[in-house]
Amino acid sequence: MISRLLRPHPGAQTSLPLETPKVRLGGLLGTALEASAAGRLHHLVKDGQSAPFALFAPERVKQNHEGDWYGEHAGKWLYASAKSALRTGDAELKAKVRRAADYLLSVQGPDGYLGTYAPENRFMRAQPPGPKTWDGAPGQRTWDIWTHSYLVLGLLSAEKLAPGRGYLAAARKIGDLCLKTLQAGVVEITQLGNHHGMSATVLLDPAVELYFATQDPRYLELAKLIVRQADARPELNLLTQALNGTDAADIASGKAYQLSWNLVGLAKLYTATGDPQYLKAVLNVWKSIRQNHLTLGGGPWGGIAHRSREVFNHETVFDPHGYVETCSTLSWIQLNRELLTATGEPSFADEIERSAYNDLLGAQAPNGHDWIYYSFPNGKRVFTTEWRCCKSSGAMALEELPEIAYTLGADNTVSINLYGPSRAVVPTTHAGALSLQQVTDYPLDGAIRLRVTPERSGEVTLRLRIPEWATGASVKINGVESVEAAIPGSYLVLKRVWKPGDELALQFPMSPVLHKKSSRNVQSSLAPDGTPVNQEVMRRDYLALTRGPLVYALGATDGLEESLRLPPEGAEPVFETLEPPDGFYGPAVRVRIGERALTAMPYFEAGGREDGSWRQTWVQVVGAPPASRRAS
Repeated sequence: MISRLLRPHPGAQTSLPLETPKVRLGGLLGTALEASAAGRLHHLVKDGQSAPFALFAPERVKQNHEGDWYGEHAGKWLYASAKSALRTGDAELKAKVRRAADYLLSVQGPDGYLGTYAPENRFMRAQPPGPKTWDGAPGQRTWDIWTHSYLVLGLLSAEKLAPGRGYLAAARKIGDLCLKTLQAGVVEITQLGNHHGMSATVLLDPAVELYFATQDPRYLELAKLIVRQADARPELNLLTQALNGTDAADIASGKAYQLSWNLVGLAKLYTATGDPQYLKAVLNVWKSIRQNHLTLGGGPWGGIAHRSREVFNHETVFDPHGYVETCSTLSWIQLNRELLTATGEPSFADEIERSAYNDLLGAQAPNGHDWIYYSFPNGKRVFTTEWRCCKSSGAMALEELPEIAYTLGADNTVSINLYGPSRAVVPTTHAGALSLQQVTDYPLDGAIRLRVTPERSGEVTLRLRIPEWATGASVKINGVESVEAAIPGSYLVLKRVWKPGDELALQFPMSPVLHKKSSRNVQSSLAPDGTPVNQEVMRRDYLALTRGPLVYALGATDGLEESLRLPPEGAEPVFETLEPPDGFYGPAVRVRIGERALTAMPYFEAGGREDGSWRQTWVQVVGAPPASRRAS
């Protein structure tokens, strides 16, 4: 099988993830990965008879007229579990993946259908539309294509773990059935999913992955057909609106998860074809999301003054009680992964790091099995039920991170994208197997020792991401040679002959930073003379705290939030970094403004990581808030 990681189009940036068995993450991310594997991945599925796969039993499928999404868990579990087993060499998990995937092959229809819907409700048949709803739901077949999309990705992941067992062939049968159905003209892709079709046009991602895996141009045609049909639906106009710079909230329903996953597919289509319009479209919406629709912790959020919890807010709306769906955090990380691969630009790695260390870790329970469906900057942790989508999405998102941490480009160029305790072995031309080891407490501390151990002395180019917040960053080689131009928001490029025993010392200052936001309600009208009148009827000002890549929060008690009353003349904040309390990673940060002092912990652990605990990122202030040291 030909991997997209090895065969980008000639015009693409060749910054390619390393093979996952050669990357090991430790620290906070490594602990989360281990907990996920031991919890969710090992316990959810034993074999093809386990609950997520029992949904595909033929006798059960015949009776399913409900139009549910639960079949997605099979593909999601396969995707994450195969990656985990490949990365760790876990023989028990590998055996589970094979048994579960073999079961799916045993129930796949001769035509390639592998869903959970009764024959009369399957995506291949035109049916009367359901009642009109705000999200354009088509009735009983809302999630059939969605489930098949995750099954393709899961089967392709299983193929990489256990090649030659028929998993690629099963994925191809699904792709062939989808192509045949859409080319026949009986149905169009946007008729097969809610949110004006976006829950079905996500098929774009697995269609391109099938092309990467096989180099069969039919799957590239399937991807392009999906884009054409998505653009032809008036309520969606996906490519046209993205090229025109439409804000993410105004594309179709503005559903964060679905829109971001569609953009993942468009980004992959750019990698496959080199067509610049796809990249331009994705970057336009990415900029919209980054500027207007992320929490301080990097999660796409919605649910305020809108029609759904999971839909992007209007670009002008801010409220600290907005929702972050863990599924949206997954698709945002995946989108930034694709753009990092396509462009090599550090801003995408910055966004992955921010999301991973804050809203992703902040949604996982320490047991690795439980996850939060909806996270709030200010709000209560509530672990979701067994069948909710976010429990599988969180596990998937964690498994994306090892491939992102280090990337290998052309001409022996190795990029270090994510920081934290880790090891990687990189194949290079001049230095042989290049071992890289980060010794650090990052993100809790900004000191990083990067040990560089080539198999033999040889020239290699290292690109070190300097985080955008790391003002005053410094890098030394072997303790004495200072490196110039460690510019925040860029890669520091070091091209030299590396020798065994070389070591880089990176120092990222982690000064606490205050951020401010305002929630405003403005009523607009016209005066008798026709001039516009804008009257502010409500305004609330808030402050929040970050330190390095980490967002900080208070452990609010029973939903009673802290507030600050500032002195009339204002006051410069005073920060003090403290040792963490017992049982926390920390460190804590005490902020004193005027006579008040508040002590905050990293968001992911603030208030404790148990079900029902509270945390407060944004503190309401009365009086003029102090100026941010950095734009919020």
